[in-house]
Amino acid sequence: MNGVADGVVVYQPSRDRIHFLNHSAAVVFEFCTGSSTADEIGEAVQVAFDLPAVPTEEIENCFAELREQGLIE
Repeated sequence: MNGVADGVVVYQPSRDRIHFLNHSAAVVFEFCTGSSTADEIGEAVQVAFDLPAVPTEEIENCFAELREQGLIE
């Protein structure tokens, strides 16, 4: 994962693909280690962006997109 001005770039060697993740998707991706729950990841996003509530729907959409792209299981 390499940082760029508006997010991060992730190289996926198994597919020889490069993915651009915005800052919020990068936070979600970074916590997708298998040791954090979806609730914990949501809380991390809430804290990282100083949000009044956990953005549950947005986090679920992000998980779905990351799964679709093969970046998480």
